[in-house]
Amino acid sequence: MYTVYVIKSTEKDWFYVGQSSNFERRLEHHNRGYNRSTKPYRPFELVLTEEYDTREQARSREKELKSTMGKRFIRKYYSNKREEKK
Repeated sequence: MYTVYVIKSTEKDWFYVGQSSNFERRLEHHNRGYNRSTKPYRPFELVLTEEYDTREQARSREKELKSTMGKRFIRKYYSNKREEKK
């Protein structure tokens, strides 16, 4: 099982999209600063997760979310999620 995930920096207006077969470990690595690309933006909150059976499916969805339309989707999804909490 592969997880596609979106995390958001709690300090800055910055989202990160990734995929992993061990999501919990990967999220911990992001928050501990083990990844050079995400270290300056930590800590993170989880925005979205989706599970896929194969790495190919997960990679395809990750690419979609990293596209311009995907980024728009993420911002709208996050905005709606924040509104629901109020």
